[in-house]
Amino acid sequence: MPGGLSFEISRSMRDVLLGADAPVTLTRRAAGVLAGLRSDRIGRGHADGLVISRGEDDLRWWTWAGYRANATLKATLGSAADEAQRVDDLSIRLRADLRPSIWRGVVDTVQDRLCLPEVDEKALAGLKFSDALPRHLAVATLAARLANLDHARAVLLEPVRFAR
Repeated sequence: MPGGLSFEISRSMRDVLLGADAPVTLTRRAAGVLAGLRSDRIGRGHADGLVISRGEDDLRWWTWAGYRANATLKATLGSAADEAQRVDDLSIRLRADLRPSIWRGVVDTVQDRLCLPEVDEKALAGLKFSDALPRHLAVATLAARLANLDHARAVLLEPVRFAR
């Protein structure tokens, strides 16, 4: 089972980038790095929603949802997500040709039919008692453990802005 950040930790990171005070004492160096990150507006979003940013060669949805919710969202988005990407904690790479006019339709189509994430073969091999389970039950067990349906659904319902 991969590690990854939780929804709560990822959202707390976003909150700090949006200006919330970190509940720790920062060194001068850390404060400087944080100031630099705050000035780089790409991806952090706005207080009322999320951002889909277009880079030179990719389109990235900054979900700030954590690994499990992003794995669920990637599986749910199907062909709207870039199939070659690896899931991470903060964003999902979308198909580069996806346009704002299409995005709302994609969300409307998938928000009521969330999918369980794909399971890696290495994770199956590491599942305790996997030899005693039929393959389809082992896959279903790991997919259910990996999913974060509640937070994935919440992220789908958040407002989104497209930005360069």
